[in-house]
Amino acid sequence: MAAEEAAVAATDDVDRLEIMAPADPGGGWDQTARAMQAAISGADLAGSVQVSNVGGAGGTVGLQKLANERSDSYLMVTGLVMVGAVETNEVDKRLEDTTPIARLTAEDEVVVVPADSPYRTIDDLLAAVAEKGQGVSITGGSAGGTDHILAAMLLKAKDIDPAKLNYVAYSGGGESLAALLGGKVDAGISGVGEYVEQIKAGKLRALGTSGPKEHPEIKAPTFKQVGTGVELINWRGVVAPGSISVAAKDRLVKLVTDMHASPQWQEELKKKGWTDTFQTGHDFNTFLTTEIGRIQPVLKEIGLVK
Repeated sequence: MAAEEAAVAATDDVDRLEIMAPADPGGGWDQTARAMQAAISGADLAGSVQVSNVGGAGGTVGLQKLANERSDSYLMVTGLVMVGAVETNEVDKRLEDTTPIARLTAEDEVVVVPADSPYRTIDDLLAAVAEKGQGVSITGGSAGGTDHILAAMLLKAKDIDPAKLNYVAYSGGGESLAALLGGKVDAGISGVGEYVEQIKAGKLRALGTSGPKEHPEIKAPTFKQVGTGVELINWRGVVAPGSISVAAKDRLVKLVTDMHASPQWQEELKKKGWTDTFQTGHDFNTFLTTEIGRIQPVLKEIGLVK
């Protein structure tokens, strides 16, 4: 009986939780939503947890749906890609219109070149861009996404004209990897997870990573260590509808905080290889505001935002 009572008590705060992944199944946002579902259900923190997918336009279709959502037990996965997509798609509803709940995870970006590339350091690559301009091609994910933003930030750090950036956008890491290994491009940018095995195998050379400290699996300096001052993490978190009450927000923050502390979530982090960057409340709100403020000018410099 005691166990049954405990299970009932666990569902008192949030009976039916819905988590929206604003993307098609299989990507990072979808993986995050389903990892949350597994952890919350496994720890008996809610009566039921449903995941829905609303893909399109870098998450901004889902963001529009969130704006019209009236449930106070509803979360949407978000991240740095959406910060850029809001600007490039010029949408009516913005992340500022949501209720920030928590930042969850982050992944460092890495800049790589083929193993036989003449570029040994990030300075070598950036010097070549400064000299040859469009003659140096750098591949990555979608235009205006995290990879594109990092490329622009690195050029800016060296006072290189953003018009010199020849950025070749691919929809997935697999395509950019094939372009790199096939010699179709000079360098590539992606999340560490996309390239790490090829780096370990000696097929790609890592020139640097974008996190605050050296990545444990990659023998390469951070961009801050080599003097660019650039730091960028591809973070993911969750927000709620902007219309919910303070009490509802507190309830969701507690739920996600309890999830973060659970063995089930810690196992999900380990299984997925995600970096734990948990942050809630005012701290996450401040972080989100800062990210929006620094990404806007970068997108303007590379001509994706007027």
